[in-house]
Formats: sequence, C-alpha cells, structure tokens
Amino acid sequence: MSNDHAARRRDRLIITADDFGAAEEINEAVEAAHRFGILSSASLMVNGRAAPDAISRARALPGLHVGLHLTLTEAEPALPSERIPDLVDERGRLRRDLPRLGVAIACRPAVRRQLRAEITAQFEAYAQTGLALDHVDVHQHFHLHPIVAREIISIGGPYGMGALRVPAEPGWLLLRLEGRASRGTAAFLRPFAEALRRQARRAELASADAVFGLRWSGAFTPRRMALLLANLPQGTIEIYAHPAIRDRFPGAAPGYRYREEFDALRAPAVVAAAQRCGFALGGYGQLTAVSERRRAPATAL
Repeated sequence: MSNDHAARRRDRLIITADDFGAAEEINEAVEAAHRFGILSSASLMVNGRAAPDAISRARALPGLHVGLHLTLTEAEPALPSERIPDLVDERGRLRRDLPRLGVAIACRPAVRRQLRAEITAQFEAYAQTGLALDHVDVHQHFHLHPIVAREIISIGGPYGMGALRVPAEPGWLLLRLEGRASRGTAAFLRPFAEALRRQARRAELASADAVFGLRWSGAFTPRRMALLLANLPQGTIEIYAHPAIRDRFPGAAPGYRYREEFDALRAPAVVAAAQRCGFALGGYGQLTAVSERRRAPATAL
C-alpha cells in the first residue's frame, strides 16, 4: 500500500442532516438520504414537533449516527416557559435576538441558571430516547458563545457527550471552488470557532478538522456537494445540510432550498463523488472510539 493511499485511508467524512425532528418533511428526507444516498449522521431536535417520528425512524436505522441538536434559540423550549422566562419571547418560544441574549447570559447569573436548566432538559430528553449519543451540535451555532459552550461541556459529560461540532469552515477552499470570497459572517465567526476548538480539546472532546455548511446553508446544491467532495482537504471533515422532501412546510426557514439539499445527498453524481473521494464515511462516534483506545492503558500480554 502506498503512503498516499495509507494517509487517505485515515481521512474520515461525516455527512450530517441538521434539524432532525423539526418536521416530518425533514425526517422523511433524512431516512431516504441515509438509505439511498450519502447521509451518515443526523442531529436530533428533541423539542421539535416531529421528534417522536424522528426517534422512531432512527431506531429503525442502526447505521445512522444520531446526535443531539441543542436548540437554545428560535424554537420551542423543552422546559415550560415560566421556568425560563429570560430565554423566551412573549409567545413562549426561545428568543431570536441572539446578541442581546448573549449579553444577558454573560452578565446575569439568573439567566445562566435558566440556560443550564434548559440544556439539561434537552440532554435528559435525548437520554430518554435510548439512542446512542454520537455527537452534540447547536442550532445557529450558539455554542460559539464561550459561556454557552462551557455549560454544554459541563452538562454533557455525564450524559456521554464525546464529540462537539466546531463550525470552522475553510473559506480558502470555497473561494477556490466558486471564485468568491467567504461570507463576512463566517470570517467574523472564525476566532470564536478556534476558541471553541480549544475548549473542546481541553475537555477531550472529538471534533472535525473542518466543517462545511456555513456559507452554503440552505443552498447546498448537488453541484456544490459533488464539487466539494472532489476537493476535500485531508483529515476529519463534516459536511452538514438541511434536507427536506419539499421547500414549504410549517417551520421552514424562508429562502432555504430544502429540496435541493435533499437532492445533494442522493443524486447519482454526488454518490459517485463520495465513493471516489476515498474518505471513510461515518459518524463522530468512530472518532471517540479511537480516542478511547488511545487513552486506554496497554494490556499486559
């Protein structure tokens, strides 16, 4: 075996569907993209309106690596709104004004107590599903807030959290592929992502070397997916998407091309590109298993 081939064999690819459980239209796409496409992972919204349907499907898909999609913004909370009054809006939904919420978390102990309670409730709800916890990620990447990340890491440990998404997207590669600079938001978030990576490493949590999905969020077309798969950097790579069987359904984000993202996970050209890339397709749990073996003491023969 050549050295180049041996190096490529160590490369790993995780292809994740976010918002699993938010709607049955999403759940149906997740199941089909896993059975007939390249989807290897899904992140479950335990407080989503279609979470029971998602859990049922996940139990019938033993090869799907399922993790927790913590939802601390723009969704229904796991706890009654009266228990977390500073985290919800006038309708009882988790707040959308992230800058103000971030300041409140930093400055007010009462808000941090409510945050801890909501995070714990979602971890507990996931534990009740009986599904293995492959990874944790956060809606809107709100864990880029260092205090939010600290609370998640502290609470998640006893629930078996071994991997955390660090949304660090290599803008240089996207610039090369499409000839346009990365969005300003992604560039702005990069220092926060690197700080999050340091937090994850201190906690001995696995994370990918690069994550793709920020710039093309809601617009991950089959062409873009095939192009990216043909040009992946080495290492452990996560690609996340938002598939659904149609573009319009209750709770759909305005402007998201859900159906195209679904096609990007199962189009024949994409499946062929994934096969050619040589990366081992799977989930974060395989990384944590490797880490555990490396930390384990040698057994005497």
